[in-house]
Amino acid sequence: MPSVDVVDETFLAVAPEVVAAEFAQPARWPVLWPDLRLEVMTDRGAEGVRWTVQGALVGSMEVWLEPVLDGTVLHYFLRADPAGPDGTPRPASPRRAAAEARRRQRAAKAIAFACKDRLEAGRAPGEPPT
Repeated sequence: MPSVDVVDETFLAVAPEVVAAEFAQPARWPVLWPDLRLEVMTDRGAEGVRWTVQGALVGSMEVWLEPVLDGTVLHYFLRADPAGPDGTPRPASPRRAAAEARRRQRAAKAIAFACKDRLEAGRAPGEPPT
């Protein structure tokens, strides 16, 4: 089991295709995850993307987009271990793993809320997606 295991979900009042476009641009990945190098494992279009992860962490990451009501639930998963000096995964101590998981959880929520703010801009609460 990876020492860093992050799960997050956020509802966005926009169609899955619109959210998918946010994560389909490889040029944006270093902005969103500056210390990670991502390689697409599975591109599922409007359902999201799965990546292998290297860099500060070694493992896998996924954005799964689930259509719900008039919007999308953005599910985010990160399962990885810190990279050792040779770039291979080295499980972290429980204390370090917990600190890294908390840091990555906050970062995941910041990404989701920034995406929500940008994609829902101009939409009044309770109104249907534009």
